[in-house]
Amino acid sequence: MEVLLPVEISKLLNFETAAQAVLAYLQALVGFDLWMVTRTEGNDWIVLQASDRGYGIQEGDMFTWADSFCSRMIQGQGPRIAPCASSIPIYANAPITQQFVIGAYIGVPLLYSDGSLFGTLCAIDPHPQSEDIQQHLPLVELLAQLLSSILHAELATAEQIRYAERLQTEAMRDALTGLYNRRGWNDLLNSEEQRCQRYGDPATVMVIDLDDLKMANDTLGHGVGDTLIQRAAQAMKRAVRSRDIIARVGGDEFAVLCVDCPLAMGTQLKHRLQFHLEAAQVKASIGIAGRRPSSGLHQAWTEADQAMYTEKRQRKPPHQTYAEPIA
Repeated sequence: MEVLLPVEISKLLNFETAAQAVLAYLQALVGFDLWMVTRTEGNDWIVLQASDRGYGIQEGDMFTWADSFCSRMIQGQGPRIAPCASSIPIYANAPITQQFVIGAYIGVPLLYSDGSLFGTLCAIDPHPQSEDIQQHLPLVELLAQLLSSILHAELATAEQIRYAERLQTEAMRDALTGLYNRRGWNDLLNSEEQRCQRYGDPATVMVIDLDDLKMANDTLGHGVGDTLIQRAAQAMKRAVRSRDIIARVGGDEFAVLCVDCPLAMGTQLKHRLQFHLEAAQVKASIGIAGRRPSSGLHQAWTEADQAMYTEKRQRKPPHQTYAEPIA
């Protein structure tokens, strides 16, 4: 009878520490050079937690889901445990083997509460293993179910925390538009980045700059300029989803954080935003960028800002000049 290593109950109180404890426990018990908890998002395969003894894999690394053993396991094309991966043709021919030497494999799904796929609990080793590792499958499946249950509870709590954060930042509102101000934006962006790091959530950032505000202020007065800003803010509220964050981060510059939103979906929201701004007779330049696990939301904001200025330069008449974004 195997002697199981103790796991501190306190480490099972949230998904991140539970995943770390499960990976360390399984690596000590079963072996294998690399154990991971991963998240799938479209064709992205994101490493949320890793216990690595030789592959050089770190949290935040991202691979192509379709290349992986796990994608084939989820589709029922390959077994959950392969003591000799090269003997399973669907695994031996997987593109991931061109990146890593995989002699043995273990993988089981992590599921959302509705039964859809969140990611995987998986392991690889460069050397084939004994057939005896098959006996560990019930334990690995049980621990995956435990992680899934913790994930269900934590995601529900995270949504409540997100709502509470919005309430706490109500004081951080721009008086003219009712949108979040720069301080509120920074606070909510930081909170959302923490969630993205923990769960691998996708997110998209848009930066919007009004093209005609300076001209309106200079020729028609600041009252007309204020009306233009308010009209733009109302158009943005109509365009984005209720859970997204809109902020006025500068005089004529706005930012939108689309949560749980891959770049493809964000691009659709950008088109909607352009439609509503045009319908409100507001000319604006819009930049967009998706969050990458390796760089985070603040880098996405910078990239969206740069994309906005690129679009503005392409749109402006030759005799006009615009200030460059501040790095």
